[in-house]
Amino acid sequence: MSSVFSQLIGQWLDVQGFLIFLCVLLLVKHFRDVYSKNMPPGPFPLPFVGNLTNIGFSDPLGSFQRIAEKYGDVCTLYLGTKPCILMTGYETLKEAFVEQADIFTDRPYFPIVDKLGNGKGLIMSSGHMWRQQRRFALATLKYFGVGKKTLENAILQECRFLCDSLQAERGLPFDPQHLVTNAVSNIICGLVFGHRFEYDDHQFHLMQTYINNILQLPISNWGRLYNEFPTLMSLLPGKHQTAFASMSKLQPFLKEEIIKHQQDREPSSPRDYIDCYLEEIEKCKDSDAEFTEENLMFCVVDLFGAGTETTSNTLRWALAFMVKYPDVQEKVQSEIDQVIGQTRQPLMDDRTNLPYTYAVIHEIQRFANIVTFTPPRVANKDTTVGGQLIPKGVIVLPMLKPILLDKKEYSTPYDFNPAHFLDQNGKFLKKENFIPFSIGKRMCPGEQLARMELFLFFISLMQHFTFLPVEGQKLSLKGTTSVSSAPQPFQIRAVPR
Repeated sequence: MSSVFSQLIGQWLDVQGFLIFLCVLLLVKHFRDVYSKNMPPGPFPLPFVGNLTNIGFSDPLGSFQRIAEKYGDVCTLYLGTKPCILMTGYETLKEAFVEQADIFTDRPYFPIVDKLGNGKGLIMSSGHMWRQQRRFALATLKYFGVGKKTLENAILQECRFLCDSLQAERGLPFDPQHLVTNAVSNIICGLVFGHRFEYDDHQFHLMQTYINNILQLPISNWGRLYNEFPTLMSLLPGKHQTAFASMSKLQPFLKEEIIKHQQDREPSSPRDYIDCYLEEIEKCKDSDAEFTEENLMFCVVDLFGAGTETTSNTLRWALAFMVKYPDVQEKVQSEIDQVIGQTRQPLMDDRTNLPYTYAVIHEIQRFANIVTFTPPRVANKDTTVGGQLIPKGVIVLPMLKPILLDKKEYSTPYDFNPAHFLDQNGKFLKKENFIPFSIGKRMCPGEQLARMELFLFFISLMQHFTFLPVEGQKLSLKGTTSVSSAPQPFQIRAVPR
């Protein structure tokens, strides 16, 4: 009996020894694989999970920034078994996305993005199709007045609707989220659909909800899990399923708009983006450009995502900051009263005469920093940036937040301070490294539109209202995690002036 027992123990020790040897062998191989790739510096990844322990789930964006601060403007992070390169610093991004623009125009493949958009649209597409879609979008937005007086008038009209809605709150506590989103979204609706929606329109709210669900997913923990385990996650419930369902529900709504346009459009007199796109579908002979009705729907989703969420979130941050810093709000209102008054609507030409207000708008964008990351890129060939090797095909994550918190450029980077954008004489001070819309060939195509909206909406609100906290409540300045960072839901009072 004892001999049998001894034999079993011996066999178990043999198995245990073999497993230990196998583990050591795998670890040695892992070390060799990591160091042989000659990647930029970064925290050492664990087998299988990579740098998950360095990132965590509670504050992934903060973790990325701390890693960049420790290892430099070009550093490596492993998401599971896949390396990606964090890239920050204005000179670094300029070297990569301006000086080597043609190398860094492509997007990497992500299962979650493929599931939501099939590699189409304006934001996550690549190659020839992306270039043609972007060219068309920029030309069409310009045709319909982006940067021109015609669109300025449309924004001013929406400013009146927004102010009327705030007036109806009668100075009582309210959450500004929906009203601000409605106003900003209507500008995109005018450009894309050719008409605006009433703020209480049920379909309008459903469309916004669907788009919001879609935009929140890629950068969320659910999106990260789906990218790592797409087959498994497709079988499990969660917010990723909500986003997939939202995309399915949104498409019939967009399809209905497309059908309406097909029925009553006049090719010689296009009314909006959809009319122009339908015309392009008919006349474009380049099949690789993929001007199709399916791609039209994905382009519309991207236009709403880029043109609604970022601007509406910035305006909500603006209201939160004005409540939090009443002395700034008072100085803004005083300058506006002196230059424009409280009755005449603002014009884009007023910018030069409103240096303090213009500085405040820039500081709102800097301090809120709603786009921590621009969408990721991949190099289409091996190259170097900042003296570090960037291998072909490795994911590159460009970080904007450290640039907007650069101590060399901003004297008090972690404080809300409009003086960052004023010179010694109180004149507006333009800063080269202020790039909230990114830089290069893939910078936000709606930058001009966003600048117009922020200026005109903000001044209109400051003309007509003083924004105050709700008595007994402390306003938080914590943000949410999404494609663009929004303030957590809050209530304020809009007291007519």
